[in-house]
Parts: sequence; structure tokens; C-alpha cells
Amino acid sequence: MKIGFVMDPIGSISIKKDSTFAMLLAAQARGWSPQYMELNDLFMRDGISHARTRAISVREDTNDWYTLSDEETVPLHSLDVLLMRKDPPFNMEYVYATYMLERAEEAGLLVVNKPQSLRDANEKMFTAWFPQCCPPTLVSRDSARLKEFLSEQKDIVIKPLDGMGGASIFRLGRGEPNVNVIFETLTRHQTRFAMAQRFIADISKGDKRILLIDGEPVPHALARVPAEGDLRGNLAAGAKGVGADLSRRDMWICAQVGPELMRRGLLFVGLDVIGDFLTEVNVTSPTCIRELDALYGLDIAGQLMDMIQRKVAEPGRQGSPSAP
Repeated sequence: MKIGFVMDPIGSISIKKDSTFAMLLAAQARGWSPQYMELNDLFMRDGISHARTRAISVREDTNDWYTLSDEETVPLHSLDVLLMRKDPPFNMEYVYATYMLERAEEAGLLVVNKPQSLRDANEKMFTAWFPQCCPPTLVSRDSARLKEFLSEQKDIVIKPLDGMGGASIFRLGRGEPNVNVIFETLTRHQTRFAMAQRFIADISKGDKRILLIDGEPVPHALARVPAEGDLRGNLAAGAKGVGADLSRRDMWICAQVGPELMRRGLLFVGLDVIGDFLTEVNVTSPTCIRELDALYGLDIAGQLMDMIQRKVAEPGRQGSPSAP
């Protein structure tokens, strides 16, 4: 198969922790032809999506981990499958790219994850579809309403809807002297929405990343334990990753979320679970494959490639030319 990867510049990644690199290795191990693209390589001409692609070979060498071939310009739908692995920020440039991918999908290309669902499923707001799994949550840009929520819950976390890597996350308790300025900063003086959630004390045990492939969970999670004096369970913010078996509650959350992910064509997703509560649904470029593989001897990217191969072979699959 010809399998495309839209990703950040490969020369800047850390192969020890990059999940897209694991996917490239898994595709290559199957004898497939991985094709490398960055966002700048995509373009649309007369309604048909194209890209400048370069065949790529990868290897486990921290000094020399890839080789690119000569470039070729092709219609995207000439590939068998494409993985959208561009990291956030999720901005309008990202949205424009999903329109190009959607046009290719309509011409028969399998895109992982589905472009429309990438646009629809904001990684924080999408938790609203599963309120039974979540802590008390408020999305608002009204400072008075946010203060009322703080008074009610007594201890909250507030964060921007477009943040990543633990950026701009604040914990607030009643009596916090900087409440007004924090609300003003995050809502930009009540002109932008922010999310507030009841603080979950179990963050001290880690923010669990649970990976789902076509709605089914990998049986182990990576619990990202905050650094000393911090509350953010993000590896980018200095958290330490430790392995954790999925609890009965974790499995229940996956059972609640999984069918909706499948319905929306979200084939590779990372759930963030703190204690007993779902806090985020990561759909753009979920990570932690390398860490979980190393801890448990797994081949998560291989499982993903097996699923993709089955999807490509499905007769009349959504987006294929033979579909009604």
C-alpha cells in the first residue's frame, strides 16, 4: 500500500517518543510505501487535492533516522490511505488542510482520522458528548458565571479550549487573590470561551493517556505524573510517564466513548482520564505509543496498521468510489 503521512518536519522529532515515527516503522515493516508530507506540500487545483510527496525510509538511529527520495506531485486520492498527524495548534490553517483531505476522501482516500470529525471534535469540548464520564464542567466566557462555578465547586482547574501540552492551565481555590486577572486573561476580557472543571485530586497519581484503535482500548495506559510542585499531567510540562493497567472504570469510560468515535470515523484516539473522570478526547495526533510499547512490549502502531489494512479492504466503505 501507498500510505501518506502529513506531519511536522521529521528532522525536528525525537524518535524515542514520537508516535508518528512508530507508525512509519510499522508501515515500512509491512513492505508498504510510506509517503512523507508537510502541510506546505498540500494544495488544491480545480477541486482536486494534491500533494508534493517524498517516499521515506526510517530506521532506529538517533543520529540518522530517515532518508527522503526525490519528490513527486500526485493527487491525494492516488494513495491508499493518509494519516493526518500534524500537531496542534488547531488553527484555521489546520482547518483549511482538512477541507483538502475531505475532498480526497470523497474521491476514495481513507483518511485517519476523518477530516470532518477532526474539525468537529474539539479535544476539550468533545467531552460534552459524554457528561456521565466527566467531572462537573463549565464552558463560558462570563466571569460572573465562572466565579459562581468556583464558589460551588470550591477547587477548580480552568484552561483555554485551544491549548495543548499543559499551557495556560490554572488551579483556583476560593479566596485566590488572582481570580479576576486569571479569568480576564483566559477569556480575554470575556471575549473567548474557557473551560472550568472541578479539580480532581487524583492528578497526583497521574493523568492517564488511554489509546483507542477503532473504538477498542489498548489494555494499558501511560499515567503522566506531574513534576514536583506542578499540577499538569503533561510530558511536555515535565510530567513523568509510568505504566498503568486499565481499571474497571477506565474500561467503562472507553465503552461509553468508543462507539461514538467509530461512528465519526475517529480511528486512532487518546483519552485523558484523571482518577475516575474523562477530561479530554485527543483526536488530532495522539501520542504515547513509544512509551507504552517500551513499558509493555507492545506494537501499538502495528495494531493500527492492521486495522487500517482491514478498513482499506472493506467493500463499499465510506469514502470509497464503490460506496453508494
